[in-house]
Amino acid sequence: MAKAYNWQLKREVEYPYEPKRPKRQFAVVMDLNKCIACQTCTVACKTTWTPGRGQEYMLWNNVETKPWGFYPTAWDVKLLELLEGNKKTVFDAPEGERVLGWRPEELDWMHPNIGEDEVNEPVDVGTVLEGLPHPIWMFYLPRICNHCTYPACLAACPRQAIYKREEDGIVLVDPERCEGYQECIKACPYKKVMFNFVARISQKCIGCFPRVEDGLQPQCVITCIGKIRLMGFINPPDRARPENPIDFLVHIKKVALPLYPQTGIEPNVYYIPPINVPLSFLRQMFGDGAEHAVKTYMAMREGKEPELQALLHLFGSTPRIPHSFAVEKNEVIAYDEGGKEIVRVPIVEPIQYRPHKDPRLEVVRQDIP
Repeated sequence: MAKAYNWQLKREVEYPYEPKRPKRQFAVVMDLNKCIACQTCTVACKTTWTPGRGQEYMLWNNVETKPWGFYPTAWDVKLLELLEGNKKTVFDAPEGERVLGWRPEELDWMHPNIGEDEVNEPVDVGTVLEGLPHPIWMFYLPRICNHCTYPACLAACPRQAIYKREEDGIVLVDPERCEGYQECIKACPYKKVMFNFVARISQKCIGCFPRVEDGLQPQCVITCIGKIRLMGFINPPDRARPENPIDFLVHIKKVALPLYPQTGIEPNVYYIPPINVPLSFLRQMFGDGAEHAVKTYMAMREGKEPELQALLHLFGSTPRIPHSFAVEKNEVIAYDEGGKEIVRVPIVEPIQYRPHKDPRLEVVRQDIP
């Protein structure tokens, strides 16, 4: 076993292959304070990539309701049991196994919306919630493949049918090499590798790599109604660039956090935690940085983090991948890889005052005093 440095855990972890970071790493940030579980992202992904036979219950993108929603059933409860909370990584496997994991049953995939819209405890009629966080809560958790830096699926595959692209860090399954052993499904702690019972091979989110190659963000990102997602490329902390939107959110402001970082595989989908949820639950999901992330987000809402507030306006503003950003007066500007401006968004929408009597148009507006 080789040694790989995991910056999320701030220590080395064991990995079956010699660790090598790609030239650049695909990453997505999602703001959980804005997700409304409209499932537009799920439908966009489903209709684009998994409409075929054997893919009926296959959702590369799904949205779960926490704390009771799962897809597949109880995936994160079982994960925490395997890791004993945060005492182990997935590479602390018994002798004879490469990765610590479990394989869902077929029925576990058939109830993707179980627990939808259930809160953490019963609500009495007439209950009024005041202040944050409050005792009754829920939130939506969108999930895609994390395209991990040290993928457990890749480590577990006996056929070496899973590989990580050097140019963008996207993790893919080679259908010509896959023999359907399903070791990848067992190994993935997030259960984002799935089995096609017709094709008899494993399949997973491909990061919309044809779009990424053209400089475009994935389908789930650009179709998001709530504008909660932003895709870009992340650097390790020692090479973080403040003008890089993903680096700014993850490394500079530390407001976006990985899901279950204790897995040890360095996932590359990051979440801005919901501010209405108790910190104990958020720490379990996102690690010790949860409190700082919530405080920073609250400060942004109060106008104390203007640059962060400006950057969040870029979410959902352009189909193109923003490689850098800048704030000028009342606008936030995104640039492509070559430094060309791709979008300019006002931070505060301008207010237009129209007179009751408009002599130029010779009209009287009845709805204006």
